[in-house]
Amino acid sequence: MAPQSIDATIFASEHPNIVKRTSLSGLILSSLLILIGLVALISSNRLEEQASPLTIVLLLSGTILVILGVLRLVWKGKEIVYTPTGSVTREKSFFFDLKYLDDLKNGVTTGQFPLSTDIKSESNGNIRMDVIVSEDKQFAAVQLFQFVPYAFNPVTSVCYYTNGEATALSSFLIKSGCKLYKQ
Repeated sequence: MAPQSIDATIFASEHPNIVKRTSLSGLILSSLLILIGLVALISSNRLEEQASPLTIVLLLSGTILVILGVLRLVWKGKEIVYTPTGSVTREKSFFFDLKYLDDLKNGVTTGQFPLSTDIKSESNGNIRMDVIVSEDKQFAAVQLFQFVPYAFNPVTSVCYYTNGEATALSSFLIKSGCKLYKQ
C-alpha cells in the first residue's frame, strides 16, 4: 500500500502502473457508427426525389449515427489499464452510512478489510468511497470522503493495493453490496 497526499483525489492522481490507452473495441464500434452514418448521408443525397420520406429518414439517421459515433469516440475511446497484468480497470463511487466511518477508515489505511461484515453500501450516504479496481482484482486504489455541508472532503489519502490486498478489498466491496462490474 502506498499513500499519496490527502489533497490528491483518486481519479486525478497518477500511478506508474496505470496507463490510459485507446480502447480497440471502442474505436472499432465508434468507427462503424460513423461509417454507417456517412453511408446513410451519401445515400440520401443520391436519391432522385429530395423530399421523399426515405431521403429524410436517411438524412436524419445518418446525422444521428455520425454524432453518436463521434461522441462515443470522445467519451469512451480510452480505457484505464493496469499494465503488469494488462487488465482493464473500472472507476466507481460507493456510499456508506456515517456510522461506518471508523471501520472504513481503518480498513483503507491498514489494507485489512473484514471478510465477515455488516457494513452495507447504500444508494446515498455521508461517506463516499471512490475505488479503482482492475478486472482481475490484482490492483485497487481507494479513497474515503466525508460529506460536510455542500462538499465531500477527503478523509484518507489515495491508497494503492496490489495482489492479496486488492483481492481483499474487492471481496469486501462485493460482500457490502457494491457492484464492481456488470453481472
